Amino acid sequence: MSCASLKKMKRDAGKVSYSVVPETLEAHNGKVDVTLQGSIPAKYFVKKATIVATPVLKTSEGEKYFEPYILQGEKVKANNKVISYSGGGSVSYKGSIPFEYAMRKSELVLKIHATKGIKSLDFDPVKLANGVIATSTLVDNSPLSILGFQKQKNTTGVYDPSIDKFQRVVPDKYVADLLYLINSSEVRGKELTKEEIKKLSVYIVDAYKADRKELKGVEVSAYASPDGKLDFNTVLSQKRQGTSSKVVEKDLTKNKVKTIVKTKYTPEDWDGFQDLMQKSSIQDKELILRVLSMYSDPEVREREIKNLSASFTAVANDILPKLRRAKITANVDLIGRTDAEISALALSYPSKLNQAELLYAATLTNDSQVQKTIFTSFTKIYSDDWRGYNNLGTVIYGLGDTDGASAQFEKADRLDPKNPIVQNNLGCIELKKKNLAKAEELFGAATGAGKEVHDNLGIVKIMQGQYETATKLFTDESQNVANHALAQLLNNDNNGALRTLNGAPIESGRIAYLKAIIAARTAKSSMLFENLGNAIKKDAAYKELAKTDLEFAKYFDDQNFKLILN
Repeated sequence: MSCASLKKMKRDAGKVSYSVVPETLEAHNGKVDVTLQGSIPAKYFVKKATIVATPVLKTSEGEKYFEPYILQGEKVKANNKVISYSGGGSVSYKGSIPFEYAMRKSELVLKIHATKGIKSLDFDPVKLANGVIATSTLVDNSPLSILGFQKQKNTTGVYDPSIDKFQRVVPDKYVADLLYLINSSEVRGKELTKEEIKKLSVYIVDAYKADRKELKGVEVSAYASPDGKLDFNTVLSQKRQGTSSKVVEKDLTKNKVKTIVKTKYTPEDWDGFQDLMQKSSIQDKELILRVLSMYSDPEVREREIKNLSASFTAVANDILPKLRRAKITANVDLIGRTDAEISALALSYPSKLNQAELLYAATLTNDSQVQKTIFTSFTKIYSDDWRGYNNLGTVIYGLGDTDGASAQFEKADRLDPKNPIVQNNLGCIELKKKNLAKAEELFGAATGAGKEVHDNLGIVKIMQGQYETATKLFTDESQNVANHALAQLLNNDNNGALRTLNGAPIESGRIAYLKAIIAARTAKSSMLFENLGNAIKKDAAYKELAKTDLEFAKYFDDQNFKLILN
């Protein structure tokens, strides 16, 4: 009797209805999820029977089992879901298994094992669905590492490209002052023989004659101190401009130096006064500086400062004499080595190059092995500089040696902990290893390192199945157009994905293949065939991929589709 009732359940199994959500399974976040709804008719489920139902994906590499679910009749003493004999019932099930490539071509079946007392019986498997759509696995897990060229951070803590970068031409200057007595424009002999004036002359001659220096010119700026009448100071500063210019021109003539001499005068040097005051320790310094900020009229300024009698004595003795001057500035460009010289030295005598030059040398070649040699030298010569290890790691990473790159990035991290560029690169290593949580943490710590960080986080979000978030991380400037478009495609934005793909500077096989998927989804057969053909021409691997890609299921029997794949 027990066996007979189980056989009847098996025979009537077709009366049980099932629905699968989604109708075709999909891979997301590295998993295949399934939701089943079952409806069991009245007078079907034997009161003392128990059923163990197991969804199974049958692939060419074997069977992959979801967690089973158990139903029991109303007279079974257990804690499973009860199905009434007289009224029937319904069941909802959710399960998940890790995705494997072979699941693309598979069958989802439901295996049922029934028991009643000591009797048991296996039902015929019930086919529920065909295959798994695995479009999410088309993500290009190639996170972008970042080279480090800047050692210094700006005020916001970001490594600023304008700081300590390589400059072939570096501006330089030498400044010397000729000082005058009060109310005088005569250049005294002791001023001409003082050390800074002698050094100025030597500096100018050296710059004029040196091969790697260019004398840009000499500037003469004459001043009067801000005490006394403005009209008198105007005439006085003009005279000082004249006498100081003659000194400069005479020295240039004596040394046979030809260059541009620019001159100007300033009647009252309030800027110089303020600068010297800020550096001084004069009593009431802050009060005097406040006077300068409160009044713009020079006569009012002078009067208010003189009212501070005790302080003005110190000002007259320590500040004003330094403002009775002519400032002489020689401007020079220091000319660095040529690209050819830098490239040669980087390989033969790298120790002769400074850090900026050696880093720059690596940008003069596209040969990864040469770059590796240059950065290896950098780590030996400048072993306390994080950039050498970081950049060596980046080159090694590009050559496919993830473990070797990781070792270099870790050295860079020890030298400059929490450096955002290094954090990004460590994140690349974790992402390649598919340690998504750790990668996301490191990319989060890489804020300010560069736009590459957003692309890398976008990859993480695609792999986590968070497609809407991924679309917001990618931008029109993203370096990986295919990943940007894939995120849009997985977020059901076919039009946006197509616009992104059409904007790619170069069409790769991956880009053409994604266009073919969009065409299949939007029933544009000619577009599908053209792009699928292009994808296969660029990368033959897409032929085998397309044969089992359920994105093209409606075209599997199409002769044009078959022709492309054959």
